[in-house]
Amino acid sequence: MYRAPLRELRFVLEELLGIRQLAACPGLADYSDELGASILEEAGRFAEAVLEPLNRTGDREGARWSPEGVRAATGFKDAYRRYTEGGWPQLGADPRFGGQRVPQPVSSAMQEIIASANLAFKLCPMLTHGAVHALESSASDAQRRLFLPRMVSGEWTGTMVLTEPQAGSDLAQVRTRALPEADRYRLFGQKIFITWGDHDLTDNTIHMVLARIEGASPGVKGISLFIVPKVLVNADGSLGGRNEVRCVSIEHKLGIHASPTCVMEFGHDKGAVGYLVGEPNRGLGYMFVMMNTARLAVGVEGYAVGERAFQQAAEYARSRLQGRTPDGQAPGPIMDHPDVRRMLLTMKSCTEASRALALYSGLQLDLGAHHPDQAVRAAAQARGDLLIPIVKGWCTETGNETAAIGIQVHGGMGFIEETGAAQYVRDVRITTIYEGTTGIQSNDLIGRKLARDHGAAMSALVTDMRRELQALDPADPAARDTRECALQAVGQLEAATRSLLAGLTASPVQGLAVSVPYLKLCGLTMGGWLLAKSAALAAAGLSGSDQRFYRAKIQTAHFFARQVLPRVSGLAQVVGGGAASVLEADPDLV
Repeated sequence: MYRAPLRELRFVLEELLGIRQLAACPGLADYSDELGASILEEAGRFAEAVLEPLNRTGDREGARWSPEGVRAATGFKDAYRRYTEGGWPQLGADPRFGGQRVPQPVSSAMQEIIASANLAFKLCPMLTHGAVHALESSASDAQRRLFLPRMVSGEWTGTMVLTEPQAGSDLAQVRTRALPEADRYRLFGQKIFITWGDHDLTDNTIHMVLARIEGASPGVKGISLFIVPKVLVNADGSLGGRNEVRCVSIEHKLGIHASPTCVMEFGHDKGAVGYLVGEPNRGLGYMFVMMNTARLAVGVEGYAVGERAFQQAAEYARSRLQGRTPDGQAPGPIMDHPDVRRMLLTMKSCTEASRALALYSGLQLDLGAHHPDQAVRAAAQARGDLLIPIVKGWCTETGNETAAIGIQVHGGMGFIEETGAAQYVRDVRITTIYEGTTGIQSNDLIGRKLARDHGAAMSALVTDMRRELQALDPADPAARDTRECALQAVGQLEAATRSLLAGLTASPVQGLAVSVPYLKLCGLTMGGWLLAKSAALAAAGLSGSDQRFYRAKIQTAHFFARQVLPRVSGLAQVVGGGAASVLEADPDLV
């Protein structure tokens, strides 16, 4: 049974991040720790009571396709109704359109809870949130007034429509055509892998579609972004006739069975009516607003499923009696076997490190958007941009590892579907793939984020990490040792970054051969830094009433420092000298 980790989330938000500082920023002045706690408590109740019971049934039943449209798994439509009645789609959206501004870390924490309880359900409102963000940033006033209020309320959902059969991640190959017709366009083309592209949860779905206006230049510079509603919308906001948009099939997938992954056809006769967003040929830039929102959200999904897998594995380890424990008990709970305890601590510590990094990244994005000081805004935005591919890549890779360890804790029973452990592995697997694979994230990290400013944003972060760690002086020996391990990792990250930048200057392709190891090196080091800070905060709270929680924080952070963080050394060696083994390899011998 899933239980939302409310105390852990509040620790990260209130104690580690000091999120109340955002109340000094215009647009977030109404925020308080009490408001954040209330939001998370309500999200936990909803997730535990409504969404978690549908997780396994939705996995078994799946979404169902018919010529009339896609039908969601049993219970999902009612759950979505209750989700919108609770006001959850409004969280984080612009108040001008019915939203409620809250800090990004609070929104991400809420998304974690929903994803842990039911990832397949969470994907629908997550994509709507991204579409809302894109329209807030790039649409005309008339388009915002027409579409956003009903999307923000959850009355309508939204999608992100990029991929085509011949154009996976290479969007330069997009062929969907847009023909001008008065003040609108007619679209023709087929898109694949469209999450929640069709369903019966709402009366309308607003598709954000990348297409090429007839006569536009080839490549990404000729791509435009269009609003294509499933059902046409009249000027007064009422629904009109059905648009030429239909789902022709849904994919049979490894996991997230209750989330329909659709093959969508636009324009089987006269063409699907679409409305241009912003200026022609700038669609990819507009879509990146939505993609960055989604990439942060997917990073959260990775560790959120890991959290759920950990909870189940820990419960199983406490109740499963097997073998003779080190203290001679036979049979004893497998939790008492050292290797089982090691596996559980790996799951727990990696999840806590991922959570801290993802929510810290959200804090930077908020500072970048709302802080009254322009210099602070610029520095925070640069840091948030730097961290997004790391969060997306490392947190999802870590979530996959965590879910797989969960099966191992169960032993043979983990390989049996009835225990439920296998579903987490199947569901979380997609998170390293959609919204850009880990390789695409690492290429973005080194090719855009590092190369753009010659490592300035990374250097500033490394400087801050070292300064903050050196300032820590915890009385607890384990917390002190954790700090020393984190400082060592920061030094290794700094050296690896210098080596990578030198290689990029000499030959950019060299960086591509070690980009994923470098991304993982970043995630591990930054996770270690934040857990060291957590341990120091916990050490200061040991004399209070919450001693058990704080002791667990110190223990988990120290385990990460001694059993997980040493991976940094190996990754640093790969970054410094591993490129040639890839680039000089004969493809015919692979």
